[in-house]
Amino acid sequence: MKNRNTHLWLLAVNLFISTFTFGGGYVVVPMVRRFFVWKKRYFTEEELMDMAAVAQSAPGAIAINLSALAGYHVAGMTGVLISCIAAVLPPLLILGIVSAFYTAFISNAVAAAVLKGMEAGVAALMVDLVADMCALIIKERSLFLTMMIPAAFLANFFLHINVALILIVCCFFCIVQVFRRKRGTK
Repeated sequence: MKNRNTHLWLLAVNLFISTFTFGGGYVVVPMVRRFFVWKKRYFTEEELMDMAAVAQSAPGAIAINLSALAGYHVAGMTGVLISCIAAVLPPLLILGIVSAFYTAFISNAVAAAVLKGMEAGVAALMVDLVADMCALIIKERSLFLTMMIPAAFLANFFLHINVALILIVCCFFCIVQVFRRKRGTK
């Protein structure tokens, strides 16, 4: 009975998250935190950040990858299957409806206002995620990692360096730091 309740909860929560999060994979992270970490305590904040990193680096949509990882953590392979199906269904149905009535949506002022409002909500969720990730980095008490945050921002905002290049450079420096720590030198 517990497995069935867990599976039904996974289905419901992933359907809810997928239906009401607009704006991409990073918007899903605060919702996953809310349901899986804070309410059910299936995993910790650090485990969620690890899952988000893996979801980002794996091929495919971050939201689906993260739901699959969370589902696996909660209920194994059955959890992956349930979570993936629940994560894919709402966007599939919504996009099907929107594409069927595209001309009506594109010229409707109310629909345009709703989409504009969603943009603001997505921005707020992304700021929340960035603040949480920065807090975790600062908690590490690494001056190197802490200084990387404003350096990356300044490089993009003022020097207009491509974000992909900034990510590659940051990854390189982090890998170098990991190897230095493993050798015992700091």
